Amino acid sequence: MINSISKIPSTESVIATSPTPPRVVRFGVFEVDLTAGEVRKAGLRQKLVGQPFQLLQALLERPGEVVTRDELRQRIWPGNAIVDYELALKKAVNRVREVLGDSAESPRFIETIPRRGYRFIGVIPSPSALSEPVESRFLSADGAVETAEPVATPPSRRNIPWKLAGGLALVGVATLLLWSNVDKLRSRIFARSGSLEIHSVAVLPLENLSKDPQQEYFSDGMTDELITQVAKFGNLRVISHTSVGRYKQSNLPLREIARELGVDAIVEGKVMRSGDRVRITAQLIDARSDTHLWADTYERDVWDILALQDEVAQRIATQVGISLSAGEPARMASTRIVNSAAYEAYLKGNFYWNRSNCEGSKKALKFFQQAAANDPDFALAYLGLAEAYFTLGDWGCWPHQEAFAKSKPAAVRAIELDPNLGAAHTWLGLLAFFYEWEWQNAEREFKRAIQLDPNYSVAHLSYAVFLVTMGKPEQGFAEMKRAHELDPTSELTNMVSVHVFYLARQYDQAIEQAKIALELNPGSWGAYIWLGKSYERKGMYEQASAAYLRSKALEGLGPEELAAFRSAYRKSGIRGHWQQELATATQNQLECGMAVIYAHIGDKDRLLEYLKRDFEHHCTDLRMLNVDAVYDSFREDPRFQDILHRMKFPD
Repeated sequence: MINSISKIPSTESVIATSPTPPRVVRFGVFEVDLTAGEVRKAGLRQKLVGQPFQLLQALLERPGEVVTRDELRQRIWPGNAIVDYELALKKAVNRVREVLGDSAESPRFIETIPRRGYRFIGVIPSPSALSEPVESRFLSADGAVETAEPVATPPSRRNIPWKLAGGLALVGVATLLLWSNVDKLRSRIFARSGSLEIHSVAVLPLENLSKDPQQEYFSDGMTDELITQVAKFGNLRVISHTSVGRYKQSNLPLREIARELGVDAIVEGKVMRSGDRVRITAQLIDARSDTHLWADTYERDVWDILALQDEVAQRIATQVGISLSAGEPARMASTRIVNSAAYEAYLKGNFYWNRSNCEGSKKALKFFQQAAANDPDFALAYLGLAEAYFTLGDWGCWPHQEAFAKSKPAAVRAIELDPNLGAAHTWLGLLAFFYEWEWQNAEREFKRAIQLDPNYSVAHLSYAVFLVTMGKPEQGFAEMKRAHELDPTSELTNMVSVHVFYLARQYDQAIEQAKIALELNPGSWGAYIWLGKSYERKGMYEQASAAYLRSKALEGLGPEELAAFRSAYRKSGIRGHWQQELATATQNQLECGMAVIYAHIGDKDRLLEYLKRDFEHHCTDLRMLNVDAVYDSFREDPRFQDILHRMKFPD
């Protein structure tokens, strides 16, 4: 195991020391015996050994001076090529600060010198003062050591009022100092307790230490799964992997990343795979103060990878002050062993599915099928199958009836294997909403998904669309806001938010949200579609046409095809655009998608004809029939009302 990284080398220090360093160094209520290797607090021995003690010793030998990182590395880890020096050094500093009750943001003893090293800033008394027994000395208000007066006879009663007055005066002075925050005294006293209040965290992409591009799927997959495990602690807000992915190999300071994501703390780390062994090194940083709160290294066989992820997640949760529920330790203890080939295939499937396109989903499907074949009891493999089948059907990459028919049993099987798998309930909810039109069942599944996994942004986003479609826009906006808190920069969250505003008929907000979405993800063709529809509802046809054309260019239409759409718009306005859409309809649109085109054109009879066909084929667009404004001019027709009635939308 790498938790015990290496034995401490017994080499001579390369850091220059004072000619006659004291055997015992005293500061505050602490004594450090450099010869015996002991730290005592008010006479009680503290647990500080090994590398952390060596670091404290190096700083005490040169008080007030900057001891560089390189000097510390050469002294504590000379010639050790397998150690992650930066991480080990941060762990040692954190341990020393923990023993001394110190903090990086308001240091009393150890000061961090950015990009250089560390410096001991505590007050060390003169050698004459050090020679006195510790029991005969105490600290003054400014940290200096004062010698206690000899014990005298008990004071007479007449002296008590004067001593009481003096004590009250000291209290008054102290109160005044705290109130005025002189020398940031109040901030320094109370900073530590505030720094520990962590309510949100982002797990940045793990660095692939193998440097082999072919292993990127593994490091990316391990990041996704670690985020999933940490997110299971419902009282901690955890940013989704789709938002942290943009910070892979980023040079932005952690504080800036935390500000953009709106989190208190950052988890960063590295992963190394060698054969069937996996090593994860992770550290937790309070991004507001750049304080390193915890760091550790773990190593397991691939077949025990789920237990490894659970252990790291549990350590992160406890370090930020999250109390585990009564059943949480039992859940972690019962984490099952997974077939290594199945897990590797699952990670590859996730890698391709995250590309969010037809080709990626088809490749992902093959790997998820491999994972399930290698380990028929691996719940995540079936979750992957449910996701891949659903997206293939929803995006028109595969006949939707066939794809959805395969998605549902995969999601059901995933829940049978792991009843706490909230994501699987999300996909069952989407199937009930998009395809089965079982509204109560859809809402039940979305609520169950959020209950089991409140940090799964897709559940909140899906529920938001559902609520707006059911005529509950305010509730939908609340779920959309929660999705943004969990996944603020992803294409999916921002694009679907445009859709939500459009369905709620808040077109100005939809346009503003589309601009945000496209600033974050310029290639989001879906955002351009809903932007175009919002412009069209406002009568801004030229802007609508431009947005539609941009969407088509991103989908891969060539110059000649785009030119035909421009010509149609110049000739007949926005109606000409949709007539050209009709002339170039694909096979997928002929199966499902013609009704909305005829609605834009204004052809009532053809619209109602295709709505009837769409109902028979359970086309997914009909889930919006109740609220989409494009159908407003046809709602009074009895044939339209009949279809609405048959779909059994709630009142």
